[in-house]
Amino acid sequence: MSAARATERPMTGQRDGGAPYGEAFEVVELGLGSLAGVAVRGEIEIATAPQLTAALDDAIRRSSGPFIVDLTTVDFLDSSGISCLVRARALLGREDRTLGLVCPPGSVRRVLEIAGIDEIVALYASREELARALR
Repeated sequence: MSAARATERPMTGQRDGGAPYGEAFEVVELGLGSLAGVAVRGEIEIATAPQLTAALDDAIRRSSGPFIVDLTTVDFLDSSGISCLVRARALLGREDRTLGLVCPPGSVRRVLEIAGIDEIVALYASREELARALR
């Protein structure tokens, strides 16, 4: 399995008015071999959290096994974004499925660590690290 060659399919578009600094919020389906998941781009905050929740719910419902959320291109994460991730973990936990987050070192990872998310969800610095962990 090559983690670097993922197939991505758009799930949500830009939010109304666009994100600050010209960054669009987007969630795309991520095909990582046999793993289900999504990649998120932009800012996860109160205005975009409902879109993320809907995309996560849909992708989780249509998949099985471990689920990955790639946050590599997320610029900002607030408490509403953390809530989305905790909710996804709870949904997956009902079926004994695991959640993994791809999140490189930086401000978003720091927020996840401060919130204690790293204690309940596996964090991977890159897709390559995720692939190595799964071997």
